[in-house]
Order: sequence, then C-alpha cells, then structure tokens
Amino acid sequence: MGRNRRIWNPDAYEHVVMRGNNRQAIFQEEADKAAFFRILTYVHTKHPFTILAYCLMTNHYHMLLRSPEVPLGKVMALINKRYSDYYKKKYNYSGYFYESRYYSGKAITHKSILAISRYIHRNPINTTEPMVKDMREYRYSSYRYYADSLFSPYEFFDLTYLPTILPLPHSSCLAGYLLYCEQADLELSENCLGAWHSNNI
Repeated sequence: MGRNRRIWNPDAYEHVVMRGNNRQAIFQEEADKAAFFRILTYVHTKHPFTILAYCLMTNHYHMLLRSPEVPLGKVMALINKRYSDYYKKKYNYSGYFYESRYYSGKAITHKSILAISRYIHRNPINTTEPMVKDMREYRYSSYRYYADSLFSPYEFFDLTYLPTILPLPHSSCLAGYLLYCEQADLELSENCLGAWHSNNI
C-alpha cells in the first residue's frame, strides 16, 4: 500500500516529529545535538524555513516550523539525511536509523499553533520520570530562550510570533506566553497534536 501524499501549504506551520528506529537514541551526547543545529543552519541557507518551537529528546525530536519556499518534505529529507549520515559515520552504525518517515501535522489556527508549541516545550517535564523540574532548565528546548528573554541564536528561530497570538486573558508578551506554557491543567486537543500525541501519551 502506497504512502499518502503530503500536501504542502507554504503558509502553514507544521508539527514535525522524527524518532529513532525501535525508539533507540538518536542523540548520544551534547555534541550530537550541536551537530543537529549545524545541519539546521546549513539547510536554512539552502531552503529558508522558520521554527517557532523545538525540543530534542533522547530518541526523537519535535519542531514547529514553516517552509514557505519549498515543500516541507524537501527540507526534512535534507535535514534527516545529513544527520543520519553524521551519526552513522561517528558511531559506525548501519541499518535503519529512523523508525519511519517523519510525522507532520498542520497547525492552521492560532489555537493549534499555541497548543503544539506548549506541548513541545512541556516534553521534558511530561515524561514518566521528568527530566527536569522546570522547563527552562532543559538545555535542548527552545523554551529557555523564551523564559530568559534571550535573542534568537539562529536565523531560522522566531521568538516574537507566539506571544502575539495569545488569547485572553493572557497578555501578548513573553510573560504571558510563559504563563500559558506553565499551566499544567490546560486541555490538549488531539486535533491540534494529531496522531503523534494520541500514540505517545
């Protein structure tokens, strides 16, 4: 049975997830995560894209991104190919590296964009055994840049957009966005998070 054809919308943000084969680690150490960001920077020079939120876990990663100039599949193919080549060479690894092709789910509305960004940022504290006590302590997530009001370290990373689309009663500023992310009792919509959320809770 053939794969469903992905439909590219240059104006839409998408929740992208990639996971290691058999849920094995795809990031062994800090240097691997640094290599991943070097690859993102390289790919951005070829096919510009924008990321609103990201989180690199041990055996998978999440990104909320928009590819306005070329189909998202072209961007992801280049990212994933270059990273798998790096990993296989470094660790003398052979065989399937990723579980399958990347998962993607469109975020069309402000509500879905915000819900997905919040879900991504809460990943390190929503594991069975929380990896950190506070989201801002996790070094491999974009949340710390929002929390510490830091300048974006990458051209592709936009820190300004999410606070501007917050609904009332949240204020349209970084503090309002942090409060939105830190509220543990907000309902997560499976329509916003798609099959990834329902299969990985």
